[in-house]
Amino acid sequence: MGRDRQERPRQAGRLAVALTALALAAACSADPGPGGDGKASERPPASAGGGSSPGGGAKDPKPLSEDRLTAAAFGEGEKAGPYTAGALLVGDTPLSDAYTADPAVCQPLVSLAAGATPHDPAAEVNRDLSIPGELRSVDVTVQLRSYGAGGARAVMAALRKAGTACASGFTEERVIAKARYLKAERIEAPAIGDEAVAFRFTIQDVKNKDLKLYEYLTVVRSGSTTLSFRADILDTKDFGGVPREVVTAQWEKFRAAHANTA
Repeated sequence: MGRDRQERPRQAGRLAVALTALALAAACSADPGPGGDGKASERPPASAGGGSSPGGGAKDPKPLSEDRLTAAAFGEGEKAGPYTAGALLVGDTPLSDAYTADPAVCQPLVSLAAGATPHDPAAEVNRDLSIPGELRSVDVTVQLRSYGAGGARAVMAALRKAGTACASGFTEERVIAKARYLKAERIEAPAIGDEAVAFRFTIQDVKNKDLKLYEYLTVVRSGSTTLSFRADILDTKDFGGVPREVVTAQWEKFRAAHANTA
């Protein structure tokens, strides 16, 4: 269950309880939440001279440094609605960043870490948010990455290509297991940034093939920076998408931090 969660020591106890509960449960129908209607509606690239990014336009600004990304990211203990940012530190990366995809064209849907596309990030910051004390909280990994000239645009193009090529599924090679993605569906993306794309994944549980799990990915580009949000849950229910309050809070903080970026 839940990509990183199977292999994150800090969540081992939470995972054990959840797996026990799932073992007693039959596969059940999911109730799509807000934004989970399955209708594809991405934000296309902004035209030259336009866009809603801080300093967006025809030419991407220089890539932001790690320090500037840190200033724009959630801080430890910072809240977004009921969600709280954990202690994932600058320089730390989720274990899932080492996962690979088969076929390789699907890699951007698995991870946008260095090596995922021909354009490696110049800097990145990672944060993890969840609802404290809730066993089955939606867990959101937020990653801000900056790129050299044209890199962020190329990453978005690679995501769109992967969404088309991998719609009927692919395999995710994890550290200790293989996960079968049964579907990769394009869904409505938030109306922020220069362009945005969002996906809903249906995944076969690695231990119980009769169970289907759900995961969501939203990626927003603002100039030379991408903001990615990957959400999963220790449950079989379809939780409806990346929590809007997390996306909104992160976007507003990023925009405020770089309102004067040229």
